[in-house]
Amino acid sequence: MSPDEYDRHDATALAALVRAGEVTPETLLDCAEQRIAAGNGALNAVIAQYPEQARRALQARREAGREREGVFAGVPVLVKDLLSAVEGQPTWYGSRLLQRVLPPAAHDSEFVRRLRATGVSLLGKTATPEFGLTPYTESELTGATRNPWDPARTPGGSSGGSAAAVAAGFVPLATGGDGGGSIRIPASCCALFGLKPTRGRVPTGPDLGELWSGLAIEHALTRSVRDSAALLDAVAGADSGPPCAAPAQARPFVDEVDTPPGRLRVGVSTEPWLGRAPVHADCLQAVQRSADLLRSLGHDVDEARLPIDRDAFALAFVQVLAANVRAEIEVIAATLRLRPSRRDFEAATWALSLLGRAVSADELVNAQRTIQLTGRAIGRLFESIDVLLTPTLASPPPPIGALQPTPAERRQLAAMNAIGSPGLLRRFGALQQLAGKVFDFMPFTPVFNGTGQPAMSVPLHWNAAGLPIGVQFVGRFGDEATLLRLAGQLEAAQPWFQRRPPLAGRTASAPS
Repeated sequence: MSPDEYDRHDATALAALVRAGEVTPETLLDCAEQRIAAGNGALNAVIAQYPEQARRALQARREAGREREGVFAGVPVLVKDLLSAVEGQPTWYGSRLLQRVLPPAAHDSEFVRRLRATGVSLLGKTATPEFGLTPYTESELTGATRNPWDPARTPGGSSGGSAAAVAAGFVPLATGGDGGGSIRIPASCCALFGLKPTRGRVPTGPDLGELWSGLAIEHALTRSVRDSAALLDAVAGADSGPPCAAPAQARPFVDEVDTPPGRLRVGVSTEPWLGRAPVHADCLQAVQRSADLLRSLGHDVDEARLPIDRDAFALAFVQVLAANVRAEIEVIAATLRLRPSRRDFEAATWALSLLGRAVSADELVNAQRTIQLTGRAIGRLFESIDVLLTPTLASPPPPIGALQPTPAERRQLAAMNAIGSPGLLRRFGALQQLAGKVFDFMPFTPVFNGTGQPAMSVPLHWNAAGLPIGVQFVGRFGDEATLLRLAGQLEAAQPWFQRRPPLAGRTASAPS
């Protein structure tokens, strides 16, 4: 198999070839390594590789007679360098400090353990912004990760390295995490399928409880719907002592992909719920064309209005996030017996942690209550609709650096961080200005991290410049099944797999 032939298949199809004896896992690893070697210099998506460990694991599986076992037998995958612990490998979290001091993981996280059980070959780690805090992937530790559709633009974040790697054909599947849209955002930017599962669907153990107070969850970025569904089947379900668990699915998720969704009631909303900037015409057009496609498929499509107090939700979201960032830094300090300072972190990260230190107990509880009451209100909306359609983002992928703090904002943050006063940060609103810039770009995704509902970005549109524009579909809490049925129908009606970015090499055909 050549690298170009490798690129013509999704993970499900590659594993089928392995099980049939038509290709070996070592050949697939060779193809992945060749693709990374050819393209990573331009994209900066993969920040660590461990092929020797992958080959040792393959040899162990062969000796145990399990070389062809698993839904993704022999398929190379990459893991986002955040949350997912890989035994024997460090996790940097996009942080200069953690790269210096964090030892290799003593064991796999439960998510990675279940991922391994599918038969995959874990080949390396992908880039992420520091602590996964931004919707772009441009950390001071590893530099800017670039979009295969246009290297001058961002692949999104925080799972930008994973998205760029999958879009460029390095691997057919890479893991991601989503705390405010960090799977859906890069899926939109890179023309991938990105599903954020229901809160509690995917395990967080054994070393973590709720991620970001329940806002975040892990899953993956894929080129096909069936790969995402098959992986969800493999990793879903509570592990020991979870803080919460999603309702059990009725049957395997992968079976839903080829099941007709029936006639759905689809609500459409294009009014930004966070931020203040208008939605770009390309994103509005993507929703309109998607709504037309849904009508042609027999669905009922009507306008919907979400009952959201944008200012209250945005403040609550930032307070919860800031408190969690501060807590993470304090845990790092206690565990490693360090005294972290502003010099150890990026300016925006440290400023956010200062605000987190100033969030009082009553403010944190009230912020969580605001988010939960938003979920109650949106839950009532879903009594009258089955699925909600929105833009995934408010604009096409912006240029590298466009969402970063400006030089003036950096100087202001640095000065305030040096003083170390959360009150000063609040008074001058430096961090709020940066948060506003971010929310302007991603006004549609964080709400559903708050509600815990499943949501997916589907690559149904490209603009005149050839840039991908994803659209978001949201389902009821616990109802990934309806989303996957709809995604399978959309994938069949308007296929996207064969459309490849300029940096992915030769155009590939659709999966078998």
